[in-house]
Amino acid sequence: MHVEDLLRLEPLDLTLLWGSPPLLAREISGVTATDLEDPGRFLQRGEIVLSGLVWWSAADEGAKADRFVAALRDAGAAALLAGEETHGTVPEVLVDACRRHGIALLSVPVHTSFRAITDTVYLRQWGDLSRRPADHYALPENVRGELSRLLADGADPDTLLTRAVAHLGAPPCYVLSATGRTVARTPAAPPLPARQAARRLKAAAPFAAAPASTTLRVDPDASPYGQWYLHLPGPVDAPPRMLHEIAEVFAQYRQGLLRRRAAARVPAAELLDLAAAPRPGPALLPAALRACGLPDHGPYTVIAVSMGAEEGAAEAGAEALDELLRHLPGRRFATARLATGGAAAVIATDSGAPGAETPVPGAPCAGAPGAGAPAAGAPGAVVATLKGLWPTLDACDDATLPYGGISTPAAGPQELNGALEQARYALTAAVRAGSADGTAQLTAVEDLTTLDALLAGIPADVRTAFGVHALGPLADGTNPSHRMLLETLDTFLAHNGSWARTAEALHLHVNTVHYRIGRVELLTGRDLARLDHKLDLKAALLCR
Repeated sequence: MHVEDLLRLEPLDLTLLWGSPPLLAREISGVTATDLEDPGRFLQRGEIVLSGLVWWSAADEGAKADRFVAALRDAGAAALLAGEETHGTVPEVLVDACRRHGIALLSVPVHTSFRAITDTVYLRQWGDLSRRPADHYALPENVRGELSRLLADGADPDTLLTRAVAHLGAPPCYVLSATGRTVARTPAAPPLPARQAARRLKAAAPFAAAPASTTLRVDPDASPYGQWYLHLPGPVDAPPRMLHEIAEVFAQYRQGLLRRRAAARVPAAELLDLAAAPRPGPALLPAALRACGLPDHGPYTVIAVSMGAEEGAAEAGAEALDELLRHLPGRRFATARLATGGAAAVIATDSGAPGAETPVPGAPCAGAPGAGAPAAGAPGAVVATLKGLWPTLDACDDATLPYGGISTPAAGPQELNGALEQARYALTAAVRAGSADGTAQLTAVEDLTTLDALLAGIPADVRTAFGVHALGPLADGTNPSHRMLLETLDTFLAHNGSWARTAEALHLHVNTVHYRIGRVELLTGRDLARLDHKLDLKAALLCR
């Protein structure tokens, strides 16, 4: 397929902004989507580059566009396809830069997705293989036919990968998820722990091939949490196009999985809606659990996640949660978006039958483990495993901080309402703690062992209201006298009500401390000789 072929495809509706006939006649070897300012090290010769131009703004100088296009030229890119959605049009400075450096430039309208372009290129290449000469390095015709049959017959991913690389000498090869979960591996590939695999993916440049290893993205348009990678840890004597075609086989396999998982979200959403209801009918929850492939008896653990309030955050949360839970071998779970925002999952604590990425018959929501995942038995082990994987999930997307909350085990279906409330409470505490220090947090209810941690799960408006009413006039932070009294109160409580140590810490006379605490008691109506009143004011200070 050549660059000029893209312009002839009416469904794509691409527009040529600049490109000479020789540039348009260049053959396309693959596709890379990027919004890095300098994508050169991620590109292979002959690829077209898709960019939404997020890296550029109207305030930027022309040199920024020039550097971007120069990187494409040095990497041997076939053309640049620039999206119009970010800026409404393709900047003129980018057109000038492409003209200077000899890179064909096509504009992509808002209604054309990058996924549509990627699919068009790879499917065209796949369909053209039988008509290409051998020196174009495509998969052999018999291999293509076998892989097509395996896909149609629903073969497991290990078999699919093993047959795909058999003609290359059966080298060690993996298909890995974004969090390092092994989706498939060949017999020559030893088990790869998830953390080790995630480190390899983080260190590898997408679509980069080096003598020592090769790592290719399976689906360029997948989300950071849903991405898969074809990873060959050792040297392999195969042309890039052949590896791209193997990756495309797994892109088709993954699309089939996504369709089944989308169908599974429907009963999962119904289950979570019932769990959120205070008094669902006694028969409704067991039936909803069975519809999701979960046992109708406990125990269960509920986890809730949030990726923020932006559009699409709930779907990202559901996808991230689904990926995370597939690290639990033998666990069955149901994941869906919550009507109130975010996503949640119900996890059966009993051990289900391990399996690959295939739902249990009659159980469209049943989770499947990933090969090489750590074992998890009791509910406590499930929580520990999820906490250990949370940094890996966080590393998938540098632009988003994932937050999560985990409930204590629910003994049976009727306790799911309380478990979901617990998970939401723990999630609120995680968001508050993570927002304070800018880190991703996963908090279990059992982690809330201090007053500060307990209060962190209370909604912000409730915390503020409590602080205002408990502190009374002292809540007015604009009054210097009140700020001084609050400082004295905070120090007094921190020193367990010791007059002498409070005076020493504040460099005051003890009589001054007595006077100030007396003023606090008068303004708040509390008696600081009483433990319950001390706790009230300590909680009010934490809620400020």
